[in-house]
Amino acid sequence: MKTMKPLAALTLLVQLAAGDTTPRERVVFQGNKGPGAGKHIVFLTGDEEYRSEEAGVALARILAVRHGFKCTVLFAIDPADGSINPVIPNNIPGMEALDSADLCVVNLRFRELPDDQMKHFVAYVNSGKPLIGLRTATHAFNYVKDKQGPYAKYSFNNKEWPGGFGQQVLGETWVNHHGQHGVQSTRGILNDEFKNHPMLRGVTDIWGPTDVYTVSHLGKDAKVLVWGQVLSGMKPTDPPLKDDPEKKNDPMMPLVWTREYTGENGKTSKVVTTTMGAAIDLESEGLRRLLINSCYWTLGLGDKIAPTSDVSPVGEFKPLSFGFGKHRKGVRPVDLEMK
Repeated sequence: MKTMKPLAALTLLVQLAAGDTTPRERVVFQGNKGPGAGKHIVFLTGDEEYRSEEAGVALARILAVRHGFKCTVLFAIDPADGSINPVIPNNIPGMEALDSADLCVVNLRFRELPDDQMKHFVAYVNSGKPLIGLRTATHAFNYVKDKQGPYAKYSFNNKEWPGGFGQQVLGETWVNHHGQHGVQSTRGILNDEFKNHPMLRGVTDIWGPTDVYTVSHLGKDAKVLVWGQVLSGMKPTDPPLKDDPEKKNDPMMPLVWTREYTGENGKTSKVVTTTMGAAIDLESEGLRRLLINSCYWTLGLGDKIAPTSDVSPVGEFKPLSFGFGKHRKGVRPVDLEMK
């Protein structure tokens, strides 16, 4: 492991001298009043492309400030300087926060976590507590160096546990881009069969610049709440793709679904998955509302979902677009705390 740079080490010494023992690898937003009071949500972020580190913080702030949940956000941390660096695939410190979590929101891509971190996640997956997977969570893990390790089966391409965590728990693994990446955006089409589902309460429009993913392994046990319509361009006003020889909208791919997962100890979890969830997707009020509603529903608070509840961002929200190597450099968790 790399040694800590002098500036990071000095900052840590100053914090300790001041009596601040808050772990510096995470950010915690303490909920106050609201339906979520007493519930703890842990966000796992770490992907090189879709700015999950920004999406997790944005959702956590809304849920804490506007709805009362306690929210902890964990990040891929560069051990050299303590900064958030999603390119680091094997270090998300603070995973023990899952031991006290009531809900885990997964927004990871191709992680290869060490055993002492991964064990907390696996224990949570088998606990019977709910999970929400966003965007690349379908391919959250990729054990390349340690293919025979105790958690290698969680890899997205595992053969013994087909599709790994994504397919077995969330319902799908990585397959392909269905819409053309960076060219064709996504409109969410609500499924009339589940129009009265609590998760869709107050949701009238969903759009995002990320493309629809291919979904080909989803079982019949899943309930598809929203379908992904491929648009012809990258603006919300662009029409659906038509006269397409590949018939990408016939049928449309699942975009949001629910299912149940029974873990190794026989306990069953509520699971919600969406192949949207990039930070820039959260500029859509409809998607923000659906995700906030999902947290309520998975935690057994469906009767508390108000169709006009406040899901507006807390503070400035100017998410970066997707793309490799485009994350904000030098940002530490402490920089994201609300003053």
